[in-house]
Amino acid sequence: MNKVVKRIFVEKKEEFATEVEFLFKELKEFLGIKGLKEVRIIHRYDIEGISADEYERSRNIIFSEPPVDIVYDEEFKIPEKYFVIPIEYLPGQYDQRADSAAQCIQLLTQSEKREVRCAKLILIAGELSEEDYSKIEDYCINPLEAREASLDKPETLKMEIDYPEKVKNIDNFIKFTTDELNYLHQELGLAMSLDDLNFVQDYFKDEDRDPTLTEIKVLDTYWSDHCRHTTFSTEIEDVNIEDGPYSAAVERVYSSYLKTRKEVYGDREKPVCLMDLAVIGMKEMRKKGLLDDFDESEEINACSIKINVDVDGKEEEWLLMFKNETHNHPTEIEPFGGAATCLGGAIRDPLSGRSFVYQAMRVTGSGDPRTPVSETIEGKLPQRKITTGAAQGYSSYGNQFGLATGQVTEFYNENFLAKRMEIGAVIAAAPAENVVRKRPQEGDVIVLLGGRTGRDGCGGATGSSKEHDEESLFSCGAEVQKGNPPTERKIQRLFRNPQVSKMIKRCNDFGAGGVSVAIGELADSLDINLDAVPKKYEGLDGTELAISESQERMAVVLDKDDVDRFINESLKENLEATAVAVVTDTGRMRLNWQGNNIVDISRAFLDTNGITQKSSVTVLSPEEKDFYLDKIPQEIKKKLPSLKEAWLGNLQALNICSQKGLVERFDSTIGAGSVLLPFGGKNQLTTVNGMVAKIPLLEGETSTGTIMTYGYNPDLALWSPFHGAVYAVVESVARSVALGGDYKNIRLTFQEYFESLGNDRTKWGKPFSALLGAYLVQSELGIAAIGGKDSMSGTFKELDVPPTLVSFAVNITDVNQTISPEFKEADSKVVWVKINRDEYGLPVFDDLKDKYE
Repeated sequence: MNKVVKRIFVEKKEEFATEVEFLFKELKEFLGIKGLKEVRIIHRYDIEGISADEYERSRNIIFSEPPVDIVYDEEFKIPEKYFVIPIEYLPGQYDQRADSAAQCIQLLTQSEKREVRCAKLILIAGELSEEDYSKIEDYCINPLEAREASLDKPETLKMEIDYPEKVKNIDNFIKFTTDELNYLHQELGLAMSLDDLNFVQDYFKDEDRDPTLTEIKVLDTYWSDHCRHTTFSTEIEDVNIEDGPYSAAVERVYSSYLKTRKEVYGDREKPVCLMDLAVIGMKEMRKKGLLDDFDESEEINACSIKINVDVDGKEEEWLLMFKNETHNHPTEIEPFGGAATCLGGAIRDPLSGRSFVYQAMRVTGSGDPRTPVSETIEGKLPQRKITTGAAQGYSSYGNQFGLATGQVTEFYNENFLAKRMEIGAVIAAAPAENVVRKRPQEGDVIVLLGGRTGRDGCGGATGSSKEHDEESLFSCGAEVQKGNPPTERKIQRLFRNPQVSKMIKRCNDFGAGGVSVAIGELADSLDINLDAVPKKYEGLDGTELAISESQERMAVVLDKDDVDRFINESLKENLEATAVAVVTDTGRMRLNWQGNNIVDISRAFLDTNGITQKSSVTVLSPEEKDFYLDKIPQEIKKKLPSLKEAWLGNLQALNICSQKGLVERFDSTIGAGSVLLPFGGKNQLTTVNGMVAKIPLLEGETSTGTIMTYGYNPDLALWSPFHGAVYAVVESVARSVALGGDYKNIRLTFQEYFESLGNDRTKWGKPFSALLGAYLVQSELGIAAIGGKDSMSGTFKELDVPPTLVSFAVNITDVNQTISPEFKEADSKVVWVKINRDEYGLPVFDDLKDKYE
């Protein structure tokens, strides 16, 4: 076939040009381009290897819709009055529009996949200065993901391939001096500490060889905060709780924690660390036999509990899985892709547990999106661009995947200027009989399923573990993955097939760390063939293949006799499945590329997670301040405005305003399982306290459902991380109760998000005291946090995010007992169920439990 390049331009007719309308408003009002008169957007497609007949068939089916689009074949002459900004993705970045078009052509023609490349032409006209043009270009092109495209038509779309070297060794590494190690540490931008690098040098001295660059990068990824929770596992040697008005309460909880440790661990030596503090509530309940529903396994995918589901009047045993995920760093620098893959990452964990994901929640933190672009901090994107782009990305991914987003909430606080908070939480379920878990045996095969590997996401795990400055926007582009929701949807369909899911012994999703971690964690001994890993394009070197975090891939362990059958079932869902590794008995992880083992590391060394870090903690007591009007002294009350003035003043706060416009960007009805809409009542104006959905059945009817709620207040957390965490958990539980749930059945999962802690013991005191607060509520209410996620990189130069612990509460319910919050009839009463508090501003828990009952 003649491999000529065909070109087509597509523009929405004026009455359907919503993208143009939005951009015009953004540029005119937000960017302040007052002389702007007109904006047009034209999408350009270049297609290689398509015949004239195939082009005609594709023209009005794939590339355009005749009722709403204007099409220009081959050439579009730009009128003189317009200034044009042509934009295309950077080479190597995943372009979903181009990929979807290529797949559609393949389906239409039933032939080989064609090369397609896309660009977007933005045409602007008006009384504009050179400065105006420059501002518009800077606003429209994010250099992390896109660049200015050429207007000339290329002769071919094939990328020029720069084939990499076979193996890159770090010569004389085992003989490096401290200064040379320090230089290497800075040169490679490693997330591991210099002590870790010394530890690595000692290992390779024992092996009597120099490492490859890939080995250093893999170790840096494995030991990153993102993959191994290095900060949370740091041993805390000394705890000092400073005297203050609330210190006695913190002391009391800390003493209770130490007592619980003795009951749980006995004489076993177990260091105090943030991770232990986060899980001690769960361990205490298990020790007391109060966690019978906990589903324990060696897979570390998502929180999992055993539940009974009513199916046509009969009870079936199911597994309920839930997970919260952050993509704060990627969303900060590339809002659409970062937020999209936040949801994609949250989905992948329970999906890798072979469960069906059916509902999502989004909780985010932002600076004021109304801030003029002229006040944007140097080295950052405007808050409005981050907020709107992130909402669009998360919504787009959920809609394409086919996932209902049941609740969306955004908090506004100036401390989130340090770094955005982007949290996605999902809930999933599967019949217990469909989930098989077995230990991998020698000779088992690892099959890579789903998307292909590219450069997107290289270094994401280590990048999200670092604090950032104004250079980060320009140096971290490759760290942001690109999501592919249709592929993940296909994996969900495949895993819902019992014949497929029962073949899988163990499964891991491709999140942080790529092949090296996703496959590397599946067994203690592995030989991985990087040459077999499917690639998006040629030219990737072994390091990129090892650590790329390209999305929507799964690694599954299969008996060698099941491999062909699994691959055939995958093909039925139009999914690529490739055998890439074998389980061995060597005790080593080996990655082979082009005939060389570019990684050959002992499992024992990998599992050390580097040098054991140590730190000390000082918990500062918050200043004496009361958030409750009934305790304010009379002389201060006299200085307050009237109740009317206070009420109207509060209504002007950004966190009080309606978020209906934001929420309506998301679809809460996908799958027809949602019990409540995000807003209730005749006019859909009453905010609902959480999300409720029925368990997703393929056949039959059920009244069994799930409740998911959250709790968090950044202002309270800034005043006192301890109190902030207490009330985050209490609030998440209260919302679940308000929706009709029984608090005693709740299971929790936490999201911690704090500044980079360094060696500052007062900074360490913030997550330490927050986790003490969360432990207090778990202990008092008899409910446990069985999972969570931590992110300790919320620092930009001198700015820090609010000390954040978001509590997510999950509950099982009969959906017929669900309570929605809107008034059901005229003369309905509002009743304040008031909870008593002690002298430290904490709930009186016996009273709290009585009220919940």
